[in-house]
Amino acid sequence: MANVVNDLKTLWHLVARRASGSTHQERLESFYSGQANGYDDFRRRMLHSRQEMIQSVPVPQGGVWVDLGAGTGENAEHLGPRINDLSKMYLVDLSTSLLEQAQARVQARGWQNVVPVCHDATTFVPPEGSVDVVTFSYSLTMIPDWFRAMDHAYSLLKPGGSIGIVDFFVARKYPGDGHTPHGWSTRTFWPPWFGSDNVFLSPDHIPYLKNKFETVMLSERRGKIPYLPFVRAPHYVFIGKKRAE
Repeated sequence: MANVVNDLKTLWHLVARRASGSTHQERLESFYSGQANGYDDFRRRMLHSRQEMIQSVPVPQGGVWVDLGAGTGENAEHLGPRINDLSKMYLVDLSTSLLEQAQARVQARGWQNVVPVCHDATTFVPPEGSVDVVTFSYSLTMIPDWFRAMDHAYSLLKPGGSIGIVDFFVARKYPGDGHTPHGWSTRTFWPPWFGSDNVFLSPDHIPYLKNKFETVMLSERRGKIPYLPFVRAPHYVFIGKKRAE
């Protein structure tokens, strides 16, 4: 029963309650503050391939990992025992409500090397300066200057460092060889549907990533949306490396 109540509360925020505020941070907080407690359970059924993306990224011994747009920090759990191989993992987000959940998760798990940070993904720089891994898990579509965030991730990474991204997208009308074309209905329906919640799908994520990084793995997929049984939203998984300078 509690799960149903949380689902209804989350759906109300997704469908009926519009984000408000004059800054990106204020809009994020107004959107997530009322659904933070039920965030993980609902998103687990909506945000597909997150665990696979996290587990596909190599974990360097003693490395530094930055998860940009980390939300409640659930991605850290997907690392399993490998999290102990990191010297530090930073969970970066602008929503204080989601970060409270992340901090509670860190304390409950007893992680000494995981640090939630309230900061803009386009400007965050850890004390270490350069890092070994940067990830975006369904956060790039929520960053207004996503290309700036991607460029910033590139600047943070050491040569040979890894980037992992999973997110919603729509393909270009003519996506090119090797890519999955999306029909008119897909390209027309999903951007405004997600855009009402300030999630902005782009046909340019994948081309930009392929140009910026060496592609290790790219998969274009579709996944279920809770309570919409006959539709599948498109998403992609990208694992890449910063080329050696």
